[in-house]
Amino acid sequence: MAYNQPPMYVQPARTSTMAIVSLIAGIAGLSIFPVLGSIIAVVTGHMARGEVRNSGGQVTGDGLALAGLIMGYIGLGLTLLGICLVVLWFVFIAGMFGFVATQSSHLPPLALLM
Repeated sequence: MAYNQPPMYVQPARTSTMAIVSLIAGIAGLSIFPVLGSIIAVVTGHMARGEVRNSGGQVTGDGLALAGLIMGYIGLGLTLLGICLVVLWFVFIAGMFGFVATQSSHLPPLALLM
């Protein structure tokens, strides 16, 4: 006897929207929106990884979220490095002008030269 059982419907796992947003924001953070894109990538990446972890296998996209997180943190690191370099540059320039001003105190004021 053959049993006619209805086919079992298994819902396929869906990809996390937050993981996709994190990946896109990470790419944007490294290219056209440095600070804002990186912050969005980090925030949505952590949210997506939590969503995937708590879904019980119903949601995928952990790799996309991780890639977005990595790019987001790299973008934030590069931004911080750039800010530090700009500050050091201005400190160096200010230091040079301060050094020149103290070493040239024996020169007459500019008003006397004209």
